[in-house]
Amino acid sequence: MNERNTTAVLSPISEQADETETISQPASAPSTQGGHTKGPQSPQGLRVPDLPAPEKKRPGRLSESKRIKIFCGSSNPALAEEICKFVGVPLGETRLQRFSDGEVHFQLLENVRGADVFLVQPTSFPVDQHLVELLIMMDALKRASAGRITVVIPYYGYARQDRKDRPRVAITSKLVADLLTTAGANRALLVDLHAAQIQGFFNIPVDHLFASPVLVSYFRELDLPNLTVVSPDAGGVERARFFAKKLDVPLAIVDKRRTDINVTEVMNVIGDVKGRTCLILDDIIDTAGTLVKTVDALLAEGAEKVYACATHPVLSGPAVERIAASRLEQLIVTNTIPLREDAQKVEKIKVLSIAGLLGRAIESIHMETSVSTLFN
Repeated sequence: MNERNTTAVLSPISEQADETETISQPASAPSTQGGHTKGPQSPQGLRVPDLPAPEKKRPGRLSESKRIKIFCGSSNPALAEEICKFVGVPLGETRLQRFSDGEVHFQLLENVRGADVFLVQPTSFPVDQHLVELLIMMDALKRASAGRITVVIPYYGYARQDRKDRPRVAITSKLVADLLTTAGANRALLVDLHAAQIQGFFNIPVDHLFASPVLVSYFRELDLPNLTVVSPDAGGVERARFFAKKLDVPLAIVDKRRTDINVTEVMNVIGDVKGRTCLILDDIIDTAGTLVKTVDALLAEGAEKVYACATHPVLSGPAVERIAASRLEQLIVTNTIPLREDAQKVEKIKVLSIAGLLGRAIESIHMETSVSTLFN
């Protein structure tokens, strides 16, 4: 009697380990029936159970076959590191240098061919330097055959010039959108744009995130009594209304008239703030002139305490000194922009991280699932 070894191969989908079984059987070939291999008989006359025919491995989703890589420039590497830690991937290796005249030299130190690449770079101060740096990095990724380039811009510089509000001026937010697309961006992930319609300036898909989930969670835990959310101008009413709805508190508006660039004059307060704790909500705090005048106007109308929160702490010029000297109780900002060194010493200023929010959005984009569920 001839004997041979037969290997039982399990389906790769079954999550069981492969097993090898040695059995003795006659030399005659086993018959098949119904797509299954009919089990041979052992010398004792016992029949071995039928073995299913090997199944082909089903291909996984397209997103599972793509590599994900995250890179960053010099603008906010700390935020990029936090995002990488949340997502669970290492920060991509690069070499960023400058010639003596300030010209940027950028090199990728790892293979990105066919990879799903996310490039984190807020265009904060110095805005022009970080913007050009971002464009050069995208060009390097495009020439290295990256599969898809998603530019992650927590702070979108030049967003405040989104229309012609006077004769013979540029619409720089549209210009920057064109530059990003030309440089090689396939998709953009932005946070709290100064004007939501800037999304329309792009000819590529745009995911617009809001820092409100992070800020709302903080103030819910703070549980301030008699709270009223205040919009510092008419343009921020929609943002403030959404915030007030989430906290289930009233809304007030400050009428603001701008007389020149970075110069404002507060006119009056619309809404009842007497005896209330006010929370000023804005997207950007630049020189803090608007913020300080709004605080004074609210206190003059009878508000007991005034807090403020903003997504982007630009804090240029005399902003830090103004905030420190103001009657503001606390200013809450996020880390879309690294906080200035002198601002870190001001106890009134507290920073919340949006790395988790950005990390979840990056995962959703990579896995091709809905980003909007982050705000439900």
